[in-house]
Amino acid sequence: MPSAASAAADDGELRFPLELTDEFDFDRIVSSDGLISICGFGSLLSERSARSTFPDLINFRVAKLSGFQRVFAHTAPIFFERGIAKPETKEISSLSVEPCEGENLIVTIFEIQGSEIPAFLEREHEFRFLAVIPETLNGLFYINPAVICTRYSDEEYLKTRCKGDKYIFFQRYGRYNIDKIWRDDILPCRVYLRHCVLAAQNLGDLAYDNFLDHTFLGDRRTTIREYLSTTGSGIMEEEPPELLKERYGG
Repeated sequence: MPSAASAAADDGELRFPLELTDEFDFDRIVSSDGLISICGFGSLLSERSARSTFPDLINFRVAKLSGFQRVFAHTAPIFFERGIAKPETKEISSLSVEPCEGENLIVTIFEIQGSEIPAFLEREHEFRFLAVIPETLNGLFYINPAVICTRYSDEEYLKTRCKGDKYIFFQRYGRYNIDKIWRDDILPCRVYLRHCVLAAQNLGDLAYDNFLDHTFLGDRRTTIREYLSTTGSGIMEEEPPELLKERYGG
């Protein structure tokens, strides 16, 4: 992926997708009114969840993003903190997206203040941030780019985000016995998967079917629709813990 420092073409225009490595890169895509667009593909398909993270968001809407697929291949420490990870069955994964030619995702987009960027960067520390150009459901491209959290690698994360400091890695992951963030042999956290499916369903049939058929396990072959009808059967009937019912209720 091109970096923000090198993504300007000869004509001075930015080329997308554009990697954003630090806060200064984000400044390049803040709109003239001080806003930045965020692209949601998992829990942020839920407006309620989005507002729990970004209370002052505006203009929550559904859109389409081409050239990416959703994959459950991200070990999420927040699930260990909240007591909903199941390491004994490897059901510890949340979602990220990654480039995939020919794939199309139904996503959400909303705007936040540019002043919220540092907190966003801290909260999503282990992801690769890309600026992308989503489309309306009618196929019209948005003028302003949106930021989406995509798959990183453990090597890049340690070098770039942790500045090579293994203690930073330990504080964020190692203390939960996580020695590798990005894995292809893990399964969705059950509570989180149910939440994402319900959130997509609440957006309508288009988003619901897209989530089931364009979201994959780490093998990149098994769709969530297939998973829920086989080894993942029963997940949609399970209630979240009482304290998390609102956060993970779709």
